[in-house]
Amino acid sequence: MGPDILLVLVIVLIVVVIWRGPKTLPLLGRAFGQGVKEARKEIGEVKSDAAGKDDAAAKDDTTA
Repeated sequence: MGPDILLVLVIVLIVVVIWRGPKTLPLLGRAFGQGVKEARKEIGEVKSDAAGKDDAAAKDDTTA
């Protein structure tokens, strides 16, 4: 990550702290973390489904 991205993230963090207050920051972080966790889980499921379909298609091609 470049220095520009880090600067933008720091500015956004400061704005969020001012706007929402420091007490709600852990709640926002937890919600963001859960969203990332669910997104990774869904990506893993999609990849495993795609791999399973590719394996099944390869078996069908070799038996035909």
